[in-house]
Amino acid sequence: MTLLDHETQPLEQWREGVMTLMRVSALVKSAQLCIFEQFCDPGLGAPIHLHAVEEVLEVIEGEAEITLRGETSVLRANQSVLIPAGAKHSFKNIGTGVLKVRATLAAPIFEASYEDRTEQSRRWIP
Repeated sequence: MTLLDHETQPLEQWREGVMTLMRVSALVKSAQLCIFEQFCDPGLGAPIHLHAVEEVLEVIEGEAEITLRGETSVLRANQSVLIPAGAKHSFKNIGTGVLKVRATLAAPIFEASYEDRTEQSRRWIP
C-alpha cells in the first residue's frame, strides 16, 4: 500500500498566478493516472492545449469558464467536464477569488501541447 501525504507535496508555479500541486503521478509509482490540483488567480488558468489522453477537469472551489472544442461553459464547485483525448480545451477563473480545480489524466506523466507557440509544451516527469 502506498500512502500519500498531500500536505508534504510541494506547490509549483506553472505560470504567473497559477500554482500546481501534483498529487498522483509516476513520481509516486502510479502506472495509469496523473491527478493534480491547480490554484488560479482571477482571470488566469490554462491556455488552449490538448493531451493525448482523456482528462476529467473538476471545479473544487470558484467559478471557471471552460472551452472545449470551441464551445464554452461555466462550471462551479462540484461540477466537472470530461475532455476526450486530443480535444483542444482551456479554462480560466472568472470569479473574484482563487479558482481551485482538480485534473485527472489517464496517464502517469503529464504532457500538454499548446496552441499558442509562445507557451512552452509541458512534460511533467519525476
